[in-house]
Amino acid sequence: MFIMAATVRHRGLATIAKLWLFTFLIFLFTNVSINAKKKEQTLGERVKQLTDWSYKRPVINMNGEKYRQFIKASPRNYSVILMLTAMDSRRKCSVCKQVNEEFQILANSWRFSGSYSNKLFFVSVDYDSGQDVFSALKATSAPSIIHFPMKGKPKKADTFDMQRLGFQAEQIAKWVAERTDVTIRIFRPPNHAGILLLGLALTTIAGLLYFRRNNLEFLYNKNMWGMLALLVVFSMMSGQMWNHIRGPPFAHRNPQSGQVNYIHGSSQGQFQAETYIIFVLYAFLTVGMVLLSKDNFITETNGGQKRVMTIIGLFMIVFFFSLILSIFRSKYRGYPYSFLLR
Repeated sequence: MFIMAATVRHRGLATIAKLWLFTFLIFLFTNVSINAKKKEQTLGERVKQLTDWSYKRPVINMNGEKYRQFIKASPRNYSVILMLTAMDSRRKCSVCKQVNEEFQILANSWRFSGSYSNKLFFVSVDYDSGQDVFSALKATSAPSIIHFPMKGKPKKADTFDMQRLGFQAEQIAKWVAERTDVTIRIFRPPNHAGILLLGLALTTIAGLLYFRRNNLEFLYNKNMWGMLALLVVFSMMSGQMWNHIRGPPFAHRNPQSGQVNYIHGSSQGQFQAETYIIFVLYAFLTVGMVLLSKDNFITETNGGQKRVMTIIGLFMIVFFFSLILSIFRSKYRGYPYSFLLR
């Protein structure tokens, strides 16, 4: 009897233990499901909040708290392009304003494109409102552009190389496409100043023709038309059309060293100052060719003076052509040829 009672008691305890184990597994499974559901809801709420912000302002301004909540937090099913900047005038970061303008153009092009989705957001953190973000990312200078992928942490290639590629919106868009597979076509606002200048020029020409209507012999002046043709050629060869379409900055100041670069370091871009430099170099090169020609524009001189002008023309051709080739080498890395200057 004692043995039977012990057996029954043992079976009862085993049953109770099984019930407790079964209840615990159900509780654990339910708790995991609830937590997963909460995470999904939190992710959905974050995406909705970012989407609402991006509708109002394509570049979302964030501080340290929002950075940790929307960028640093996981899981994420969206990518973030973060720009670290210092826009306050006390920081004396002139290039920050230029980069911010290009970043705004990029974000607006994405926001109002037909392929816009909530898989990519553009965010800005200013130093004065997010010093903790700069510290967390170990950023010692601004501006800087970083890509935060959907999964994992940013790698070395997720930091945009502004020194090598420049900061035009087109270059940043190309880098974004490489990191996220999202292609953004850049749309720049129309430049009404160009239209006004064209209208002013046409009005001036019309007024000149009207007041000189009784004496229009200057219209048959070959030298005048030749100079106008050269100005158009120099403008097109130096890249004025690029400036009109892309709207690049005048120059670039290195935020770390303070050095100002007037020549873009890549063949994919140029500065406005670079255009003017190339314009002047082509003009001097042309003057050298004119001096070197047999029938140069100095006709009332003796043979000795003409020889001097010919030597000066030869020197100008050699020197300015070498300078142009040197600039070409600096933009097209690996170009093997040079002449006098490197």
